[in-house]
This record gives sequence, structure tokens and C-alpha cells, in this order.
Amino acid sequence: MTSDHRQRIFIVSDGTGRTCEQVVRSAYVQFEDEPIKLMIRGGVRTVDQVLDVVREAADVKGIIFFTLVSDSTRKAMKDHSNEYLVEAVDVLGPVFSGLNSIINRRIRSIPGKYYKSEQTYFDRMDAIDYTIKHDDGQRLNELALADVVLVGVSRSSKSSTCFFLAYRGIRAANVPLFPDRDPPRELTRISSQRVIGLSKNRHRLAAIRLTRTHLMGVPHLENYVDEHTIEKEIRAVNRQMTKHHWRRFDTSYMAIEEIAREVERLMRESKLRRRPRHPMNRS
Repeated sequence: MTSDHRQRIFIVSDGTGRTCEQVVRSAYVQFEDEPIKLMIRGGVRTVDQVLDVVREAADVKGIIFFTLVSDSTRKAMKDHSNEYLVEAVDVLGPVFSGLNSIINRRIRSIPGKYYKSEQTYFDRMDAIDYTIKHDDGQRLNELALADVVLVGVSRSSKSSTCFFLAYRGIRAANVPLFPDRDPPRELTRISSQRVIGLSKNRHRLAAIRLTRTHLMGVPHLENYVDEHTIEKEIRAVNRQMTKHHWRRFDTSYMAIEEIAREVERLMRESKLRRRPRHPMNRS
């Protein structure tokens, strides 16, 4: 087994380390012939954590780049790196000094503030990515990661509502239900409170399906657009929802944003918490 001789570069931050990593990578393009290994150490907010990282870097003769805003951790990094003869580069220090010279106000020193300010954006991107990958019953094995799962018959506004919710930062998956088969086991294993059924009356559903077939340029699918067949389909699927204790509501004449608001209301009513996000967790 060959030894790894790459230079260890430690990225140390009280947040995720993303900002510091981007700075280092931007500079590294000028030295691409020299192999390196980035060691991300995020969430470093105590003096003891700083000491641990400095010791780790000293053991492998690494160099540290850090973005720490707390006075105590910045001082600890300076003191301990000097003690252990580890080179430590303060990425934010010159920026703070420059801003202070023109703003002349004390730094608030709030760890992770940049990441928190961008949290809404990252939540939205994470939710959109999840929803795209879990549309129309895809990746059933990952349903447990959803904030909410919408179910219903074909053309009951599941997909469009999910994408509206995703834009609001909610991981929404959707699973179609069929009258002649049981719901997938993966769906029945998650909390019934996280599953919400969307329903439409037979007249509205038939009209939507008929329009859909015209737009797709396919011949009329008799069972797909026949109101009597649709009525049986709706009843069978509603029985499935009742059996599994899934809440449902009629969306026949609701706009997508209205459906989404009702889904969010039901989520709040059940006090559902959003699943943990890790879009930038690199530590």
C-alpha cells in the first residue's frame, strides 16, 4: 500500500467551511501541479476545538486556513499555531480590518452568520433537487427523507403542487395511487401524518385528462377519460387513503398555490418538522 504524500490543507471554520474552501480552491488553480488534500473542519466554535485541529495539523505537517469570527477562537488559533509551529492563515482578518477602517464599527462576531443568511436559498435548492428526483413515485426507498408526500390518482395536481412547495423550501415527493393495486410498502411505512391525499371530482378530473390527451396528441384512452370509470377509480383510491389514515382534501377547483397553502396548513396542524438538511455540511 503506497503512502499518501499529498500536502494536508486544513479548512477551519465556525460555519460550514464553504467560504474558506472556495478561497483556497480559487488560489490553488495556480499550483495544480502540487497535489493537496483538503481537510474540512467546520463548526469549530470553542478554544478546545481549535487546539484539537492545530494538533491534528501539526501531526501531519499541515497548513491551516481559517475563517473564525469569534475573538476567543481567533486568538486561540494564533496562540496554538505558534506553539505547535503550524502555519495558520487568517482568511477573514484582512477583510475585517479593511471594512473596519471605513465602517468604524465593532464586528458582531456571530459564528456561521453568512451561512444562516443563505439558509433559505440552500433549503430551496435542496428541496427542488429532492422533488425532481422523487416525482411520480421515483426513488421510493428515499420517501422517509421527505417533509411531505402527496398521493392521489393521475392528474390530481400532485406534481405541480410539489414543485410549488419545493420552491418554498419543502421537500415534497409524490406517489400515484391505483385502484387495482396496493400502495407501495415504502409509502405505508412512513408516518401517516406526512402523507396527504389530493382528490378531484370525476367531472373535473375527466376534463383535465381529456385536455391532457389532446395536448399530448394521443388517441382517447377510453378508461382514462370515462367519467364512470374515473368515479370507480376515485372511490377505490379514497378507500386506500382511509385505510392508511392519510388525510385528504378536494382540489377540484383550487389553484396550485391554494393547494400548496392547504398542504402547509395541514403540516402545521400536525406540527410536522422539516427533515434535517445537509446541503453544505462538509465537515
